[in-house]
Amino acid sequence: MEFKVGDKVAVLDDVIKGKVIEVYTHKIVIESEDGFSFEFLPKELVVIGQSQRELSKFSDISNEGLLEKINYTTKKKNAPKFKTANLNDKLPPMEVDLHIHHLTASTKGMDNYDMLNLQMNEAKHKLEFAIKNRIPKIVFIHGVGQGVLKSELEFLFKNYQVKSYEASFQKYGLGATEVYIYQNTKG
Repeated sequence: MEFKVGDKVAVLDDVIKGKVIEVYTHKIVIESEDGFSFEFLPKELVVIGQSQRELSKFSDISNEGLLEKINYTTKKKNAPKFKTANLNDKLPPMEVDLHIHHLTASTKGMDNYDMLNLQMNEAKHKLEFAIKNRIPKIVFIHGVGQGVLKSELEFLFKNYQVKSYEASFQKYGLGATEVYIYQNTKG
């Protein structure tokens, strides 16, 4: 992968993001979002494209915007009013496809460990996005494979107030896990 000065990048093995400030044959110098300079091998970085920000069906609209649309279409003069909290249960689950070709343009120079880290960072980011935006269900499409990604996801879910289970076989086959996020009703 070719890097150029000004590219926004993320470190595959860490939570560092930043901008490329110098490019050499065997090292890339980035300035982190905090203003610190770091040197990395090209294989340790991935370019963050605009399309990679939100790879889900919720990418172009917020959960609140969808609720407003539903409320607007259900309002009539003498119609009873419904609480928007109940509408969350009727929303389709957020889908996150963790297949590697959806997360990066090329896997050239990446080993299995690098790819797994990229997939897990994406899964964690999307799970925290769903929690923050009070999205009640999220489906992680991980595929069948050898089950490494699936078991890593199960380990990740233990750190959150969620319940995970096999997603709909009819819709996703064997390669997906659905997560229900327990919402904090207090406060």
